[in-house]
Amino acid sequence: MEYRYGAKNAQARKRVEEELAIIDKLGFSAYFLITWDVIRYSMSRGFYHVGRGSGANSIVAFCLRITDVDPIELDLYFERFLNPKRSSPPDFDIDYSWKERDEVIDYIFKRYGHMHTALLGTISTFRGKSIYRELGKVHGLPKGEIDELVSNPNMFYKLNEHTRHIHELAQHILDFPNQRSIHAGGILISEEPITNYVALDMPPKGFLTTQWDMYVSEELGYEKLDILSQRGIGHISEAAAIIRSNRGVSVDVHQVQLFKQDEKVKDQLRRAETNGCFYIESPAMRGLLRKLRCDNYLTLVAASSIIRPGVAKSGMMREYIHRFHNPGRFSYIHPVMEQQLKETFGVMVYQEDVLKVCHHFAGLDLADADVLRRIMSGKKRKKNEFDEIVRRFFDNCSQRGYPEAVTKEVWRQIESFAGYSFSKAHSASYAVESFQSLYLKAHFPLEFQVAVINNFGGFYNSWVYFNELRRLGGQLMLPCVNHSEYLSALSGTVAYIGFVHLQGLEEALARHIVSERKQNGSYKDLRDFIDRLKPGMEQLILLIRAGALAFTGQPKSGLLWEAHLYRKKSHAADPAAVLFREEAKRYKLPTLEGQIIEDAYDEIELIGFPVSMSDFDMLVTSFRGEIGAGTMLQNTGKRHRMLGKLVTVKYVKTVRGELMHFGTFVDNTGELFDTVHFPPCLKTYPFQGSGIYLLYGKIVEEFGYPMMEVEKMARMPLKPDPRQA
Repeated sequence: MEYRYGAKNAQARKRVEEELAIIDKLGFSAYFLITWDVIRYSMSRGFYHVGRGSGANSIVAFCLRITDVDPIELDLYFERFLNPKRSSPPDFDIDYSWKERDEVIDYIFKRYGHMHTALLGTISTFRGKSIYRELGKVHGLPKGEIDELVSNPNMFYKLNEHTRHIHELAQHILDFPNQRSIHAGGILISEEPITNYVALDMPPKGFLTTQWDMYVSEELGYEKLDILSQRGIGHISEAAAIIRSNRGVSVDVHQVQLFKQDEKVKDQLRRAETNGCFYIESPAMRGLLRKLRCDNYLTLVAASSIIRPGVAKSGMMREYIHRFHNPGRFSYIHPVMEQQLKETFGVMVYQEDVLKVCHHFAGLDLADADVLRRIMSGKKRKKNEFDEIVRRFFDNCSQRGYPEAVTKEVWRQIESFAGYSFSKAHSASYAVESFQSLYLKAHFPLEFQVAVINNFGGFYNSWVYFNELRRLGGQLMLPCVNHSEYLSALSGTVAYIGFVHLQGLEEALARHIVSERKQNGSYKDLRDFIDRLKPGMEQLILLIRAGALAFTGQPKSGLLWEAHLYRKKSHAADPAAVLFREEAKRYKLPTLEGQIIEDAYDEIELIGFPVSMSDFDMLVTSFRGEIGAGTMLQNTGKRHRMLGKLVTVKYVKTVRGELMHFGTFVDNTGELFDTVHFPPCLKTYPFQGSGIYLLYGKIVEEFGYPMMEVEKMARMPLKPDPRQA
C-alpha cells in the first residue's frame, strides 16, 4: 500500500483493511497469495504482465502488483469482484508475452507439484457446421458433397435418403459433446491431490489437463488462475530491450502515472497515431479516438468499452460522442440516469453501469444483478433466467409508475449489452497497456515499431508495420547476410529486415548465417559465404534474389551465374583441405544489368511487399490522387479521386441483410485513410483482392473524422515484370 499510495493515505488504508476482512471471511487468502507468488516470480525474471478483468476492482490486487489499475482513481467497487452473495468463485486474468507464458506455467507446476496442479479442460459441442461435417464423414460422403451440405443444410434436406437422415440426426446431437480440448489459460491448484477429484490427460502441450471444464470446477468450488498470453505485451517488453541496446536508455514501462501526463502521449492519442498500439490501432478504434479527440486516460477507458458491438449496435456510441462534446445540451431519460451515470453522460458504458441502472432504476436485488452480469458476459446464459429477469424488471418499473416508453428504452439499452459489455476494470486494464505502448511509440518510435514487427501480432499484416517504420523516419534495408539477424534489427535509424520474413528460407540456415558471422566475422564475398555455410542451391538462389548478398556489389544475375559455377566445385572439394585451398579460377562475366522493377517483383514474392521501390512507383500511371489522407478534412462535402493501397476490409450486414464494407487504405505518403462502401456500389464495383485502387467518392466527416463514401473504384494495373515478357 505504501508503494502505491505512500504512508499517509487514509482512504487507501481504510479500503485495504475492508477488503482484507472480506477476503479472509470468504476464505480467498490462499488464492490471492498464490497469484501474488506467480507475479513475484515473473517479475523476478523480468517478465512483464498485465492483470485485467474484474480483479482490477481490488485495491489489494493493485497493492500486490497483480494489476496496475488504481480502483480509487476510477471509483471501482470491490464487490463487483468479490462479495458474500457472489455465486461463483472469482478469478484473475494475467496476461504475459507469448514468449514467456509457458515458463510461467512451468513454474506453477513445479512450485505446487504435478500432483496438485493441472490445466483446465474444456469440451466443445456439436453446433452449426461441425454437426454436418462430422455426420457427413461418418456416412462416407465425399468431401465435395460434405462441403455442399455444410454450406446449406436445408437445401439438401430432400436430396436423398442419406442427406435426409443426416439432417434428422443433426437435430438430435445439437449441443452434444464433440471433443475435449484445453481452456485458453485456466489452471487449477488443489490442496488434496487433484486426481482425488478428476482423471487427467497429458496432451501434446506437455502439461496435465483435467477432463472436466470450468463449470464443473466452479460447482466444486475451485478458483482457477487464468494465465494468458498476448502479442501486445511482447512488443512492450521487447521495445524496452531494443531501446536499451540502440540508445542506451532504460525505460520503466510500469510508470503509467507519468505516461498519463506526458504531452507527447496525449498528442499522439488525440491524433490517433496508434499503429501497433495493442487494441487501439484498429480502424474503428482510430476513428473513435479522433471523433472523441481523446487525450486522457478516463476517456480512453470509456472508449475501450463503447467500441464494443453492444454499445455501437444500440446507437449509444454515437449518442455518447454527441454528449461528450455537448455537455449540458442534452436531457437524461430519467433522473436515476443522471444520479448514477453522470460520469458517462447518462449512457451505459460498462457492466457496472448496467448493474447500477437495474438496481437503482428497476429495484432488482444483487442476486438478480449477479445473474444478469453472467448473462452479459456470455456465461451460463439460460433463456428461462433471462426471461425471468425481464419480467421482474418490467413489473418493478410498472409498480414505480415509470412511463412504458421510458422502461422499454432503458431495457433496450441494457439488452444490447448482452455478450459484449466490458467491466470498467477490464477496460481500465486495456487502457493502461495502451498508454505504455503510446509512450514507447511517442518517444522511441523506431524501436517500438521494430518490436511490433518482431512479435508478429497486431490488427494488420506485417507490411503495414514496415510501412509505418518508414513513415516514422526509419531507413528500411533488405535482408543482408552481413547485417541482418533472425528477427528484424535496428541500428540507429537503419532497420534490416530479419531472415524470418524470407518466405521459403529454412530456419536452421537463417540462424546458422547469424551464428557463423558472429563467431568468425563478416562474409567477404559470395565464395566465402558458400565455403562457410555450404547452403543448398535452392536456398542460395533465394538469398541472392532477396538481395541478401548485395553487399558484394555484383548484380543479382552475376551472383546467380557465379553461384552455379562455383558451388559445384566447392562441394566437390575435400572439406579438410579448405584451409590450404588455392584460389579457384574466377571467370570474367560480361556486364549484366538488372532493372529495379525486377527486384521489386522478387521482393513481393519473397518478403510480401516491395522494398527497393514504392508500390505506387510500380503503377503504370504517374497519377497519385487529387487529394491525400492528410487533406481529406479540408475537402469535406466534395467528390474527389484518391489512390490507395488496400490495407484491410471489414464486412458488415445492413438491417436488410445486404453486404456493405468499411475499407482502410494507405496513400502514397504512407498515411492511412478509411472508406465506406454501400451495397449499391459494391454490386457494381466489388473489391478485387489486394493491390492499389483508384477510388472516387464523396468526402464526409463525423465529429471531425473524415471518410470517403466510395461511388466507384478500380484496381490499378502494375508495370509488368520484364522477365515475364
